[in-house]
Amino acid sequence: MKIAETVTFAGANLDRAADWRADSAAHIADSDVIALWRGKPLVAGDALVRLRHDHPALSDARDMRLLLARSGGRAIFAADLSDWTPAGPDVAHLDSFSDQTEQAHPAVPQATFVELRSAMTRLSREDAELAATARSLFHWHAIHGFCANCGAASVATQAGWQRDCAACGRHHFPRTDPVVIMLITHQNSVLVGRSPGWPEGMYSLLAGFVEPGETLEAAVRREVFEEAGVTVGAVSYLASQPWAFPASLMCGMRGEATSTAITIDPAEIEDARWVTREEMADVFAGQHHDIKPARPGAIAHFLLENWLSDTLD
Repeated sequence: MKIAETVTFAGANLDRAADWRADSAAHIADSDVIALWRGKPLVAGDALVRLRHDHPALSDARDMRLLLARSGGRAIFAADLSDWTPAGPDVAHLDSFSDQTEQAHPAVPQATFVELRSAMTRLSREDAELAATARSLFHWHAIHGFCANCGAASVATQAGWQRDCAACGRHHFPRTDPVVIMLITHQNSVLVGRSPGWPEGMYSLLAGFVEPGETLEAAVRREVFEEAGVTVGAVSYLASQPWAFPASLMCGMRGEATSTAITIDPAEIEDARWVTREEMADVFAGQHHDIKPARPGAIAHFLLENWLSDTLD
């Protein structure tokens, strides 16, 4: 797919400065720092806020600094302010589709912490990739504080790209979970479904995690049959998207259905249906009577939009 890397969170070609990770402290004084609070990046307008390493707001940050990239010879770090408590925080919707709350730190009054899914389409490619990388890495550290081999506490090393266990000597690295997301078509129609808890009326492409020992193609056929009872023949790869919710690699695939009868697995999805190209055009125009499109910025939206415009190949 010629335009594969125009999907959100891709195409920035960040210089990730792996050669600086071992001695990242030497580069902190000449750096920019982006800040996150409970996975939400600090944003002003359409851009990430870049702070000096000694900015007063960073006094509320945890000790670890993630080295994300190098730009113009300067390091770009990320800091986690999740231990800071904003005044009267509304925590009910944090880390959800519906989180529209914004939190302002008193030391940076012109900016707010914003849910990344809400901000992702207005950020530049570089800013979106930086925010997604930081969000995934901070989440990994939050849930991997102990060695999976011996159970002892581990420590962050390599500027946040590794955790080491002093007790048994094991090294642990950030994980990315591969997920197939499938544009399944039959003649003039595409298969879409919805999961419980999604915004009312929102339908998207079917998706599922790749299992150990499984190819992407096999995962497509298995997931579509398990979720919707539809069999799939030819499968091909289209594009990928790092998805920092919390840490997946969405592998966009195309498949040709060899059956059309739908039998959903209610444990996986609550509905699935075939939608014609003409209907999907109405969905994207906001004129369909009961279907709303996948979230802009998500790879499902990207694939469906390009299917409608015949720009998949």
